[in-house]
Amino acid sequence: MVDQCLNDVSLINFRLEDITSDENKLQQNSAVLCMVSYLMIAFIPVPALGILGCAVCGLSVGIMWPGTFSMAAASVKRGGTALFALLALAGDVGCSSGPTYVGMISGALNDNLKLGIFAALIFPVLMIMGIKMIGSLRKYD
Repeated sequence: MVDQCLNDVSLINFRLEDITSDENKLQQNSAVLCMVSYLMIAFIPVPALGILGCAVCGLSVGIMWPGTFSMAAASVKRGGTALFALLALAGDVGCSSGPTYVGMISGALNDNLKLGIFAALIFPVLMIMGIKMIGSLRKYD
């Protein structure tokens, strides 16, 4: 419940801020915060702090999805319904493959969910790399 509340708080904050010029930086900061939360969940042995890590994760990912929609809408002119349909499809694939990946890694490591969460660090790392690539492409436009 705390995770969802912080997710909602970040969405409200996202909608209230004017992020047109700092969109990439906001997305990168959200990915870094997500990485911190995964590390908290994976390595801090105190259960209350692990739950806090889950809440921090909710706060961090609350920016990612609407930020992705906003960046796509700004980048792809006249994308229309097809753009948002492809984004929804990609979101569905990500929402199913990410937990599957964590579960497979956890299962391979004697059902150690903490190491599975640690392995999930690949997702925010890939997001940061993608944002940096997009930023370098925009410099040439």
